[in-house]
Amino acid sequence: MLDTLRRIIQEVNTAPDLDQALDIIVRRVRESVGVDVASVYLKDIDTGQYVLSATEGLRKSAIGHVRFNPGEGLVGMVSEREEPVNIEDAPSHPRYMFASETGENPYHAFLGVPIIQHGTVLGVLVARQREYRLFAEDEESFLVTLAAQLAGAITHAGASGEVAQMLQASEGVSAVLKGLPGAPGIAIGKAMVAYPPANLEAIPDRQVTDIEAEIGSFRDAVNSVKDDMSDYANRMSSILPAEELALFDALLMMLGGDSLIGETVERIRAGNWAPGALRETIAQHVRVFESMEDSYMRERASDIRDLGRRILTRIQSEVPAVIAFYPQTILVGEEISVGQLAEIPVENLAGIVSASGSSSSHVAILAHAMGVPAVMGAADMPVGRLEGQTIIADGYRGDVFINPSELVCREYLRLQSEETELTEVLKDVAAQPSVTPDGVNIPLYLNIGLVSSVENEVHDIGDGVGLYRTEIPFLMQDRFPGEEVQLRIYRKALEVFAPRPVSLRTLDVGGDKLLSYFPVKEDNPFLGWRGIRISLDHPEIFLTQIRAMLRASVGLNNLTILLPMISTVTELDHALLLIKQAHGELLEEGALVVRPPVGIMIEVPSAVYQVSAMAKRVDFFSIGTNDLTQYLLAVDRNNARVASLYQTLHPAVLGAIRQVIEQAHVLGKPVSICGEMAGDPAAVLALMGLGVNSLSMSASNLPRVKWVIRSFTVDEARDLLKQAWMLEEPRAIRELYNGVLEQGGLGGLIRPGN
Repeated sequence: MLDTLRRIIQEVNTAPDLDQALDIIVRRVRESVGVDVASVYLKDIDTGQYVLSATEGLRKSAIGHVRFNPGEGLVGMVSEREEPVNIEDAPSHPRYMFASETGENPYHAFLGVPIIQHGTVLGVLVARQREYRLFAEDEESFLVTLAAQLAGAITHAGASGEVAQMLQASEGVSAVLKGLPGAPGIAIGKAMVAYPPANLEAIPDRQVTDIEAEIGSFRDAVNSVKDDMSDYANRMSSILPAEELALFDALLMMLGGDSLIGETVERIRAGNWAPGALRETIAQHVRVFESMEDSYMRERASDIRDLGRRILTRIQSEVPAVIAFYPQTILVGEEISVGQLAEIPVENLAGIVSASGSSSSHVAILAHAMGVPAVMGAADMPVGRLEGQTIIADGYRGDVFINPSELVCREYLRLQSEETELTEVLKDVAAQPSVTPDGVNIPLYLNIGLVSSVENEVHDIGDGVGLYRTEIPFLMQDRFPGEEVQLRIYRKALEVFAPRPVSLRTLDVGGDKLLSYFPVKEDNPFLGWRGIRISLDHPEIFLTQIRAMLRASVGLNNLTILLPMISTVTELDHALLLIKQAHGELLEEGALVVRPPVGIMIEVPSAVYQVSAMAKRVDFFSIGTNDLTQYLLAVDRNNARVASLYQTLHPAVLGAIRQVIEQAHVLGKPVSICGEMAGDPAAVLALMGLGVNSLSMSASNLPRVKWVIRSFTVDEARDLLKQAWMLEEPRAIRELYNGVLEQGGLGGLIRPGN
């Protein structure tokens, strides 16, 4: 059964559209379980009805015509209960409804299981048999297991099929995909697909102009791989037995035959570039091998994949990449890295759409800092088919419009215009002091990390830098930057903002921020080796960075050092000892360095309960609400499946922040917020009520936050907080604060969020 399940799921995952996916399901279920009828009923989103969408055993003419209302018939009963229904004689059941169009008269045994995705019933998988009987437990378990695994594939096939049909349809036909809000704003532009090198499955389709040159490049790559294979076979001839060496002969035959090569050339002549054509050919051959009954032959599918990757690697190494960016480029990918983001010139980057991640993933945070709209977690996006398509990315709602209609374009152009007007209004606010109507000063600092973030007019706003992400320069290089390189980078930031303070956070990699030259592979990276843990295990890296920071501040003295991911007092003591060591070394070398204020980030729940002990050792605290929220709520912030559970206005998160502030203030230590929560106008009202000393955010959010601070007194914020403590649900708390913003005439600041 496991083997059968695997093959069915593989076939469904490679289906080009929903109709073919459903046909595969009903055909394979009928064969595997040995039933007379297998059918799938899918829920019509508009009507709520369950529609016969595929069948083997009933009349094909009934597909699309037989419909059950919610709760109607046995199909409706399965959906209503959200559990399997196994009946010996269906026609005698009081909920049974006869549909003459299907020709189902002779069938008695009935087994229906719900197809559920993210808690929502998408449809019902039904098996029928002529005889009177209850389906066996293993048969029921098989269908339940299959339905659970097929839910995602059905959703993806539906989305892919819709887009595929749209791309072949007349102009004006639009497809809409649902993702998660990543960074606020509206982007309108052309899609450019980002894909990792030597990853055949991630290669997008692209139109080719010089077909003969493309074919020549492909044939050169094939010949290079043939030479490699011949060399491998010669080297291994004295080690491997003849039957194993035969595998090399088989691969060489494929490389020299008409099947793989000829089909790829045909696809190139049809207009696709060599990597895209190769991807399709390899996928077709893999499907053939994986559908074979013989286990040995099925295993050969992995050899075909390897062959495709080798050819692709040769193509990519022999053909220089010439990238022509669209004037308004929307970067699209399965998973977009910081490096891929940095490759797009800032003036061309209009937006980001990622199939994975959430509003708190690192790329989304960087997009926020750059003022670039982003949609994350668009899991059912057929990335490979989107190259060059017109896209609208709604970073407020998480919607992605592919090839939008003229009406949709007009509406979003209007919204863009309104955004621009609001931005102009906020420019006046940005120049005003960050003081509440009752005279309380709440400094607003910037979160920066990219070089462009400290250029032009950006450095003129804000009271300094609350979070300088030093890992960004590390991510942008192919080796650890030396002390002199880091010195120049930090000195520039300190000079630009002097005399205002600049808080340099020590290297914070791991989790979703990986260095290509220092790979950290873990099963659970967010609970693994990251942040200060790496720095303390590699004092040579940490000491170099601290020395560069201290030297960069000479004569300016506006440096503060921020330590990330502190979870124990022992870690803090170790880090402070190393800072003391670096300071002492520089003094011995004659450098006029001074010991700067040192603070820690409160990101780990254990640190929340040790603030009193840590306050005796540090000068200030900065709460990183992104990580603190994910750890408190046990929600992976990059997992789109649980993104709705990631709520910064959760009572537990607010309670943790309150505890940190109260304990720190007892010992006279200030507390700042440097997570995305600090840039959320609704959350800012809550933070004002909690008594936070300062906020740090991306430059694009600062004017909005300042408007809130200048519009509400601290007493008003405290009164609101009393109301919030009486609420139990995060969404109710957000609605409370959004309602207050609306009543205060600040409705334009409200954005969907966590």
